[in-house]
Amino acid sequence: MAASIVAQFEAPYNDGTLTIDTAAAVGIAVMPMHGDDPALLLRRAEVALQAGLRAEHRWAVYDCAADPHRPERLSLMSDLRQGLDRGEFMLVYQPKLHVPSGRIHGVEALIRWHHPQRGLVPTDEFVTLAEDTGNIGHLTRWALRNGIEQAARWHAEGLDLQVSINVSVRDLTDARLPNRVMQLLEDNGLGPEAISLEVTESTIMVNPTAAIAVLHRLAERKIAVSVDDFGVGRASLAYLRTLPVRELKIDKTFVQRVVDDADDRKIVRSVVELGHSLGFAVSVEGVEDAATLAVVSELGCDYVQGYFVAEPLEPEMLVRFMRQPPVVSA
Repeated sequence: MAASIVAQFEAPYNDGTLTIDTAAAVGIAVMPMHGDDPALLLRRAEVALQAGLRAEHRWAVYDCAADPHRPERLSLMSDLRQGLDRGEFMLVYQPKLHVPSGRIHGVEALIRWHHPQRGLVPTDEFVTLAEDTGNIGHLTRWALRNGIEQAARWHAEGLDLQVSINVSVRDLTDARLPNRVMQLLEDNGLGPEAISLEVTESTIMVNPTAAIAVLHRLAERKIAVSVDDFGVGRASLAYLRTLPVRELKIDKTFVQRVVDDADDRKIVRSVVELGHSLGFAVSVEGVEDAATLAVVSELGCDYVQGYFVAEPLEPEMLVRFMRQPPVVSA
């Protein structure tokens, strides 16, 4: 029934010379499976409708796991801000290998939440929660402060590692971000080369005018920016050539089958050639074995990340890792 309703809206509406494209989405809640109270059923149908708007076939049935109003998710919302104050969050760091030199060039800071009752909360779950509740800015500022402080500690120990920190869409459209980052660097006695900010294609395209303005201000301060998950977003080439960024990170979905899939190899090679022609470095994530490392190296990638190089490590473990003889070779 839902598919039939959606299909009725696929043809454009015509009125003389006026043509209007329309689209419908359907959310479904079923009694008694999803409740027997009319208000509850309507609310859950609305939750399903939001999922239907994002679905390719434009309809969805209510799913408790995706309901932002379910009690456990509401509880997690209140725990998020308190968790930052109580020290429940931490950063782990995944090494990034510079392929031509065979040396570890830097690390990507990845946030983890050890909830006192729930244990390790999946990253995608609490990051999405932070975005939905407007708390992503608090999370990013915490990551920036702690990542830069850790970079300063490593610098004092003689480890000059560039720390990459992920930035959300809310932060990328915040004109205060460049000054905030520079102040943190100055407070810790570091120059802009100590860090890199990672943003996704989709993050830029939410509000490209505001995002590109902030990117230019970061570039003026010589703060490096990397476009993460490249290849799965919707940045056009017209935007790409104007972006003041230094690196493209090819999404791991193109890397997982690169050894056996000729099409994925063509995609990776094309992105490498495009990136290099625009003056960008190109890196890949998800390198899990020697064969994959050999292929992406042959295709011209500049940097690689993945469990074959190293898993995400706590700061003390990373220091030990860096002081071991290199065991990874392209």
